[in-house]
Amino acid sequence: MSAQWISVIGTSIFCFGFKYLGHSVPELWLNHPRIQRINTYIPIVLLTGLVTVQGLTEKTKVVIDHRAAGLGVAVVALLAKLPFPLVIIASAITSAVIYRIN
Repeated sequence: MSAQWISVIGTSIFCFGFKYLGHSVPELWLNHPRIQRINTYIPIVLLTGLVTVQGLTEKTKVVIDHRAAGLGVAVVALLAKLPFPLVIIASAITSAVIYRIN
């Protein structure tokens, strides 16, 4: 058996055990107000991390390029409470124009 298969099987067993452990948590713990507040922020934090990594890195380096300008415009548009489709369009146009200039 190759090292890749060992890592795939090991990761699968770990994920199954982790999920089983999550289902074994008593409901009383999950209904605690602090846990409820934390759970509402988890998707936001994960998405923010994903956007940051995809927008500001290239392989193992931090890169400030046209994507960073698009992210900046998106942040400003979100702070201005523009509708989400306009945020995406403004960000894409900004990124494309700066990419085209360079």
